[in-house]
Amino acid sequence: MARINLLPWRAERRKLRQKEFVTMLGLAALAGVVLWFVVNTYYNNQISGQNERNAYLQDQITQVDKQIKEIEELDQKKAKLLARKEVIEQLQANRSQMVHLFDSLVRTIPDGVTLTSIKQEGDKLTLSGRSQSNARVSTYMRNLEGSGWMTKPDLSIIEAKDGEPGLPFTFTLSVTLANPNAPKDSDGDGVPDAPAAVAAPAAGTPDGDATAPAEPQPQPQAAPAPAAPIPATPASATPAPAAPAQGGAAP
Repeated sequence: MARINLLPWRAERRKLRQKEFVTMLGLAALAGVVLWFVVNTYYNNQISGQNERNAYLQDQITQVDKQIKEIEELDQKKAKLLARKEVIEQLQANRSQMVHLFDSLVRTIPDGVTLTSIKQEGDKLTLSGRSQSNARVSTYMRNLEGSGWMTKPDLSIIEAKDGEPGLPFTFTLSVTLANPNAPKDSDGDGVPDAPAAVAAPAAGTPDGDATAPAEPQPQPQAAPAPAAPIPATPASATPAPAAPAQGGAAP
């Protein structure tokens, strides 16, 4: 006998599939939410950690900036101190330069030349004046060159002008200040040359002058050789005559 199922099995199967689909969809949504939460938490932790590192680096950068600023201030103070030291050393080295300079100006100026102005700019000294002739100016320039405290005289202007009948020429020349006592720099490298080695004073020189030649010392004379011993005189082989007996007759 045939059996016929008249129940709505297709509808029940459709409902079962829909239920399974809803369940799977809910599970997928739940898994997606959990995954999102895990990923979000991970990245939030990474961002928080990176923000903390950035804050630490920013704090360190701020400290380093303060140290750099302090170093710059120290460098500025050092530069100022070095500049003061150089000025003091220069003043110490050239403290007598002006005295020698004016003394040289007085000693070097020849007859027939007068100075009207003196101007100094660093190591350059500009002299202006009047003279009787061009030869007087040439003599003055040679005197300046040989003074030792002024070098490289350079005549820039010389012309005849009215004003003083005895001094018809006006001139302007410049010289370079020099210190003959300063260490020399012959090679031009900016470093003073080392002083020449001074020889030790010769023995027996009373004033210790190293340049005085040593006097030749007398050579000791050789002791005379000992005289050869005088040989003893050999005894004579001839016997001495016997003394005559007393009271005897003479032969």
